[in-house]
Amino acid sequence: MAITIIRTDSTNPDFIELVKHLDADLAVRDGDEHAFYHQFNKIDMIKHVVVLYDDTVPLSCGAIKESMPGSMEVKRMYTVPSARGKGLAAKVLAALEIWAAELGYPKCVLETGKKQPEAIALYTKCGYKVIPNYGQYIGVENSVCFEKKLQ
Repeated sequence: MAITIIRTDSTNPDFIELVKHLDADLAVRDGDEHAFYHQFNKIDMIKHVVVLYDDTVPLSCGAIKESMPGSMEVKRMYTVPSARGKGLAAKVLAALEIWAAELGYPKCVLETGKKQPEAIALYTKCGYKVIPNYGQYIGVENSVCFEKKLQ
């Protein structure tokens, strides 16, 4: 694999295409709850996006946006099924954390669904700690929220 990671924004066509696949996967996993989550996952106007490529093939993506003063929220993490299990999502997450730190944010937060055990395993492995649900996820049974302090 010839891996490269680029910084871009949410107008990147490869990011838009990867997010379409992510949304299709989440619609199946979330079932009746998908509409609730989908409203918080719009990708217009996201300024901080990374896309991971093998040569010219986009395989994984993620984004960050300010969620509250002092923290960046990790959003829209996705890796194509054929490339999973190779550490690519961890590379994307690390690139997002570096970018957040460069922008002066001391921590990253994120929300994922309990029906996404692979995501929970990734975030735990990468040093994220479970925190009380925040914002729109307070009281949402299927949501689990995480936080990681950046160096």
